[in-house]
Amino acid sequence: MAVVIRSYDVRDQRDCLALFNANCPEYFDPGERADYLEFLDQQPAGYAVCLQGQSIVGAFGVCARAEGGLGLRWILIAAAAQGQGVGSAMMVRAQEVCRDLRAALLHISASQKSAPFFARFGARAVETIPQGWGPDLDRVEMVLQFP
Repeated sequence: MAVVIRSYDVRDQRDCLALFNANCPEYFDPGERADYLEFLDQQPAGYAVCLQGQSIVGAFGVCARAEGGLGLRWILIAAAAQGQGVGSAMMVRAQEVCRDLRAALLHISASQKSAPFFARFGARAVETIPQGWGPDLDRVEMVLQFP
């Protein structure tokens, strides 16, 4: 089924939180939920949802970072949608945004579980923080460079 990407709307919050909950504790520490809710409450520019039919099956954003530059933020995919091109659609869109904004780097904060996915698109690990996201979830800082 085709993946449609559109800007996040506050009305999507419930579905995005359900995606977050479904990804715990495999990909996110449950303690991060408050941080995600705070992020969504800010209605961040650059955050988007992915739809298959009428269902939200993913969410992600290419957002400005406090440290400068752009970061790939809060990447979530429904378990039932994994392997159906949702993550690839997200990465294609993220790369388009970076190129449109003439960004040299996209910063990605992944885990040891998601880092191999980002590496398939050319991202490289620059730092690993053991249990940086919580128990059994190492934080892997990655960058994706653009020519």
